[in-house]
Amino acid sequence: MDQIKIGAFLKELRKEKELTQEQLAETLNVSRRTVSRWETGSNMPDLDLLVEMADLYQVDLREMMEGERKRDPMDKELKETVLQVAEYSNEEKARLTKGMHVLLIVGLIGFCVFIAVSLLGMENTPPYEGIGSFGLGVAFGAMLLGVIFTSGYALKIREFKLRMLKRLKEDKK
Repeated sequence: MDQIKIGAFLKELRKEKELTQEQLAETLNVSRRTVSRWETGSNMPDLDLLVEMADLYQVDLREMMEGERKRDPMDKELKETVLQVAEYSNEEKARLTKGMHVLLIVGLIGFCVFIAVSLLGMENTPPYEGIGSFGLGVAFGAMLLGVIFTSGYALKIREFKLRMLKRLKEDKK
């Protein structure tokens, strides 16, 4: 997928409709800077936004994904499938976002426990020193997991794990 080619095509389509980046951003409920990133090829719109833009520009979704016009139109069944994939993708994102919020809250609670124990001067008093240390550990763990999941390392770790499991299965044969 050539993001720069797609970005140039998105810009061409926007200009054909005589829209500014600001107007398009307002229509799609994104920032003007986001539209600019799409058009320079430094970022890609989510699939649901691509579908919405394809409708707005009255072009085939495949054209938008390839960054050029096609002669034969996309059939209705394929378009419905793409919309279902976009909906699934959005549900998956919402689930992950909810999980990140829970992780953030758990980390915040752990940090608050640590701060409370420290401010009350009980960091050297059993069992409060253990409770404070546990709270700090939970906060640190939540922060570390947040960094792993938001940076994309979680996917790399999962791929590594799957490769290792595949090797183990092959070695058992």
